Amino acid sequence: MTPDPLEAGRVSIEMEAEAIACAARRLDDRFACAVRLIQSHAGKVVVTGLGKSGFVAQKLAATFCSTGTPAVFLHPVDALHGDVGIYTDGDPTVVLSKSGTTLELLRLIPVLRGLNSPLIGILGNRASPLGKEMDIVLDASVRAEADPYNLAPTASAAAATAIGDALALAVMQARNLTPEDFAQRHPAGQLGRNLRVTVRQVMHGGDEVAWAAKESSMKSVIIAMNRCPLGAACVTEDGRLEGVITDGDLRRALQNTDDIRAVRAGDLMTLHPVTVNPDATLQEAMRLMEDRPSQISVLPVVEGGRCLGLVRLHDLYQTDLL
Repeated sequence: MTPDPLEAGRVSIEMEAEAIACAARRLDDRFACAVRLIQSHAGKVVVTGLGKSGFVAQKLAATFCSTGTPAVFLHPVDALHGDVGIYTDGDPTVVLSKSGTTLELLRLIPVLRGLNSPLIGILGNRASPLGKEMDIVLDASVRAEADPYNLAPTASAAAATAIGDALALAVMQARNLTPEDFAQRHPAGQLGRNLRVTVRQVMHGGDEVAWAAKESSMKSVIIAMNRCPLGAACVTEDGRLEGVITDGDLRRALQNTDDIRAVRAGDLMTLHPVTVNPDATLQEAMRLMEDRPSQISVLPVVEGGRCLGLVRLHDLYQTDLL
C-alpha cells in the first residue's frame, strides 16, 4: 500500500525533532569547553566535512560569520591539495561527520596537528576513529534516520545543524554581540534593513499625511484621507497627537451612524494610540505593529510630544533604502 504522504511528512519532522531534543539533553561540559576555546581565539574558525556533513559545515561557517566569529569552510579534499594554507597557527577546526570514519578527514588530522589546530568534532559516533582524534567531541548521534530504511542523512543532519547553531550562538552571547554588530554583518536584505534603517528614513510627514482637529467633520476627514491614502489620519492640537483615525474607524462609523453630518473627528479617533519614535529601527516598529493580540498596519510617529507623521507596515518592507 502506498503510504500516506502527510503521515510520512509528519513522521519525518517528528523524528528530526526528537533527534534535536536528544542532542540538547546530551550537551555537557564539553560543549562549554568548545565555546570557551572558540571565544578565546582571536582569529578564525575553520569548519570542514564531506558529503551531507559538508553542507552542514558550510552552513555552520556562515552562521559563525554572521554572529561575530570569523569562519571559513574548508573542503577536506582541497585541504590536502594546498588549501590548508588558509590556516593561521592555532586556528580551531570544527569537524563534522556522521560516521566518524571519513577517510579524507582522517588523512587531514596529522596536517592539522602540525598547524596546532585544536579539534572540535560534531560526530555521530563518539567512539569512531575521528572521535579518538578530537580534543573535544560533541555528540550528534541519532537513534535512527527519518527515512523508512534508515539510510538518508536526515535526522543526523538536523542534529548536527542544531549543535552547530548552538555552538555559534553560545559564542555570540559570550562575545556580547549587539544588534548593531549584527546589522554591520548584514548590510543588505530585509534583515539588515530592519536593523539599520530608522523610522525617520521611511516615515511620511507634512503634506503626505492626513491631519485633522478634534472638531473636524467626518466628511473633511474622509476628504483628507482620500487625498493622502496612508490608511489613517492624525488628530492633533498644537502639534500634539490627540488620537488617530483609521480606514476601519471610518467604515465602522458609516455602518453604525445614519446621519454622519454631526460626527466629528474626536468622536471617531482612537485615544492613546500606539506610537513610535522616529529614531526607532524598522525592527522595533515592526514589533510594535505585529507583536500584539490585534495587529496594526500604521503607527503615528511622535517625538518630544509632537506628532511628525505616520509610518505604515508597507513602508517597512520597501527596498529602495540599502
